[in-house]
Amino acid sequence: MADIAIGVDIGGTNIRAALVSAQGELLAKLSERTPTDPLVALERVIAMARTLDTPEVLGIGVGIPGRVDVDSREILSGGILNLSGLDFVKRLETALQKPVVIENDCSMALIAEMRIGGAKGYQNVAMLTIGTGIGGAVAHAGRIYHGHKAAGQLGHICVSQDGPPCPCGRRGCVETFSSGTALRRHIAESGLAVTTIREIFDMAAEGNDTAVRVLRQWATPLRAALDNIAATMDPEIILLGGGLGCDAARALADLPAAAPWFCPAILPAKLADDAGVIGAGLSIFGADALAQGKRVVLVNGVPASGKSRLAKALSRRTGWPILSLDGIKNPFLQHIGSVDRDFNRTLGKASYQAIWSFIAEAPAGSTFIIDAWFGFQPRTQLENYINAAQIDHVAELWCKVPGAVAGERYASRLKDRLPGHPGAEYVPELIALADRAEPMGCSAVMTVDQTQEPDMGAIMAWLSKVFERE
Repeated sequence: MADIAIGVDIGGTNIRAALVSAQGELLAKLSERTPTDPLVALERVIAMARTLDTPEVLGIGVGIPGRVDVDSREILSGGILNLSGLDFVKRLETALQKPVVIENDCSMALIAEMRIGGAKGYQNVAMLTIGTGIGGAVAHAGRIYHGHKAAGQLGHICVSQDGPPCPCGRRGCVETFSSGTALRRHIAESGLAVTTIREIFDMAAEGNDTAVRVLRQWATPLRAALDNIAATMDPEIILLGGGLGCDAARALADLPAAAPWFCPAILPAKLADDAGVIGAGLSIFGADALAQGKRVVLVNGVPASGKSRLAKALSRRTGWPILSLDGIKNPFLQHIGSVDRDFNRTLGKASYQAIWSFIAEAPAGSTFIIDAWFGFQPRTQLENYINAAQIDHVAELWCKVPGAVAGERYASRLKDRLPGHPGAEYVPELIALADRAEPMGCSAVMTVDQTQEPDMGAIMAWLSKVFERE
């Protein structure tokens, strides 16, 4: 057995541990009740990890309930179980003699959901885990976003300044209204003789006004928090995980967003209670945790087709870096000065090779946008570069414009082009080229009409589906 890790998820109710493969498969699982004493909890984690440990285990990933500084591996604060007073990582590494990675527990769950669960194929995601409390995590451009140290504490979005006190020291955090603990309080205050939320749903479906009121008391503050997340982060989707994630999504179905622009899809997570341990295990595999392979988006089109503008818009939306032929070639033209067209083409070929050399050296999990007119080289050359760089996922955005439009745009920019680029004599040739040009077609292709403003939402949705499918 190779490439396995131990994942540990420390929850408010249970500590779960598992052997996890590099593909996110669960090979063995354990579960114990979570002690209230932090030191006892640490000892329990050590004991569970020892039970699962084998010589093949590469390391131990642990999801921590609280704020974590991932770089220093320090637990900054905790909630229901506060582990910040312990030298957690050192003690665990000493006991197991294996490297340890710690991360916020909800961030670990989001790693798993983005790799093999409900957020697979998405790059910008917010997630809340709803259980004893409410955890939060954010991914931007395919990576967990930590901010200064510990971003993503979404359970502590304030939805009422006069609300119940929260362990964080404030009042009215969404956790105090919409967690499992809060739900039990709502039920007790209602006087309903029920013990599960399923009973509440059944009673509400039968028209019981008290049950309907309990569900609204529980879900309305969560709806407000999700609207705030949508307004500030604009995620592609919001996932609801944890033991009550599916129930929360169901309760929210009758509570629409406050305004049309608060409309990311709100979906239940797919991995349920296993998400935390799977993500914790995957964290040991480093850059591969969220995406195993490298990905490229080919923004392809003839000169003056609008491809550079589209590439920049996509980069702003995703955070993916752009590699462009002109970006590499133009500094040489600035120093060399005027060159003939043959030499310009030679520089283009060298720049093309340089782009793929950079990508070949990049780690797994990287995504690049390549801005180029790919048709100046044979398709077989592109396929060779893709294979040599070990690219796993390729998507092509084909920038389509009529020849007359390309010619007009090119002519209008002649004064801004560096010496060495073709001049006015190239315009008739470009018009003919644009009218007959086709995408490279090495992978999935989306045609973008560059005579109008690109629909970036549609482009992002298409890219997500392509990368998920592949």
